[in-house]
Amino acid sequence: MTSKLFFALLLLLAALVVQVSAQNSNKAAPSPSPQAVNEQGVSIEFRVTPIDRKDTSRSGLIAGQEAAVSFKITGTNGSVPITNLRPAVWIDQRPGKDPSDLKECRDKIQTFLQSSLARRPTLDLNSYYVLALNQEANISVIDPLSGFGGSKLFNLLALPGAGEDWVLNSDQNRLYVSIPAMNQVSVIDTATWKTLANIDAGVKPSRVAMQHDARFVWVGNNDDANGGVTAIDTATLKVSSQIKTGAGHHEIAFSFDDRYAFVTNKQDGTLTIIDTRKLTRVKDLKVGPQPVTIALSSLSKALYVASEEDGTITVVDTARLEILTRIKTSPGLRLLRLEPDGRYGFALNPDLNSVFVFDLTSNKLIHKIDVGPGSDQITFTKQFAYVRSNGSEFVTMIKLADLGKEAALSRFPAGQKAPKEAAVSSLAESIVPAPEEGAVLVANPADKMIYYYAEGMAAPMGSFQNYRRIPKALLVLDNGLRETKRGLYSTTIRLDTPGYYDAVFLLDSPRAIHCFNFAVDPNPALPKAVAGLKVQQLSADSPVVGQPYTLRFKLIDGDTGEPKSNLNDLGVLVYLAPGIWQHRVAAKPVGEGVYEMSFVPPQPGVYYVHFRIPSMDVPFSQILPLVLETKKS
Repeated sequence: MTSKLFFALLLLLAALVVQVSAQNSNKAAPSPSPQAVNEQGVSIEFRVTPIDRKDTSRSGLIAGQEAAVSFKITGTNGSVPITNLRPAVWIDQRPGKDPSDLKECRDKIQTFLQSSLARRPTLDLNSYYVLALNQEANISVIDPLSGFGGSKLFNLLALPGAGEDWVLNSDQNRLYVSIPAMNQVSVIDTATWKTLANIDAGVKPSRVAMQHDARFVWVGNNDDANGGVTAIDTATLKVSSQIKTGAGHHEIAFSFDDRYAFVTNKQDGTLTIIDTRKLTRVKDLKVGPQPVTIALSSLSKALYVASEEDGTITVVDTARLEILTRIKTSPGLRLLRLEPDGRYGFALNPDLNSVFVFDLTSNKLIHKIDVGPGSDQITFTKQFAYVRSNGSEFVTMIKLADLGKEAALSRFPAGQKAPKEAAVSSLAESIVPAPEEGAVLVANPADKMIYYYAEGMAAPMGSFQNYRRIPKALLVLDNGLRETKRGLYSTTIRLDTPGYYDAVFLLDSPRAIHCFNFAVDPNPALPKAVAGLKVQQLSADSPVVGQPYTLRFKLIDGDTGEPKSNLNDLGVLVYLAPGIWQHRVAAKPVGEGVYEMSFVPPQPGVYYVHFRIPSMDVPFSQILPLVLETKKS
């Protein structure tokens, strides 16, 4: 599957005719100072700034430390910010100090748009990762746009136990995962894909929620005897407080100013309000029997709490902390979601195979819509509400623009089987919006697949293998620039290798190409970077289907040309393109940098062989793979 953005950029490159006049800015010495280029009535100002610099004696960027990258795009006449743009940006390390000229810049873009395995940028700020929370104790990290060697599996993250829920911070560099069986929350650094901490977070930590300001992560503890929530300080990764609220499952929401946390207590039928500054209970409200879901409206500034037993939706004034009214539906409510920045709320009732739609301005029901059997999840794009059915492979789409008059429905198949056939569940969502506008990703645990659907199509445009693992939930980690202010497009990066870099910039309309340059200084606190490694294939024969095949190869230091010997943790991943079969094994050292491993190819085709060395912090994606093609016996 190839993203719409990829095709759009490829077409743009073919037709692009750009004259960039500010060549003098390319002659400046690389530095973190702002750089600007003016062309066709537009000013583009580039800035890269260290984040949380502890050593104030050094002003430049330092390897291994985070930095903010931003592009301020304004009109040259009056400096009016230009909004709603989609600039494409790559960060690429240069071999020397000399900045890239316009031709070199164009050549880089052409190469990057082709997703060449042999020539990839250091960082691709136009890509995204799809994270799958699996039934097993791990998370699949999938690169849907390029992958490596034909495989979309970028990484596989081990967890202490099976995950239940998760949340990303706003910078998308920290992932928090609840592990109920271990009474822990795992914290993962998404820049390095390493676990930073496994935090003891009370009994049966389940629902995970983060304040808007990211000060605390809150975890619901589903302990009937001492039910409540645990507040984790995101700066120290330590528990700040554990607060008893009531018995049963807990859902969590926050006021828009983060002054209050709202926590439901299912067995007690109450809503607990917590002062997040003092970390103390303020009051409890009796909201209805078995409150199971909660949502906060940016339009009405009210909190909505749905009760499963009697089907009421209790509306709470978040300023006065009092109940305003109740909306009556039918018993069996399980999920409540509000249209982002819109006027409609959606309450799912899987017992009736229905969704109740209510108006947030009047708190009145306007529709009862029949959807698929066992509908249990809902997500939104600008145009549609998507309702997943646990008892059917079909996803129902509800057109948002028509809800004032009628409920216009359509649907598409997200797989071959009903999700419930996998007999797994998670609090986290298995249907999420894709970064591309008007598209969603759907995990089907019964198929062990992830499907990509774009609006206007009768069926998904493509799918991703989860490599025999059962996906319970999905998250999208978007590496791209985000418009953080009007005309300001920003993201956070971390470069672990010192040297000279280009920020390769491509803008569609108005069209512009430019390579901004900057440098990254060595970090004496970091270990010496691992030298580039190369694999030389020694076996001259080809594998035969159904017969054992021994692959012999030499591992070579790319800088010195010397063999790398006696590695006892050299792991090998062999898979049949496009990922329909895979085999993992440890390579056996045989001396002088030579290693061997064996496998039996199950069917004809092209096999990719990838290598990793945990002791040297070398992942599968770092070493160029070998490619083997089977021959007839």
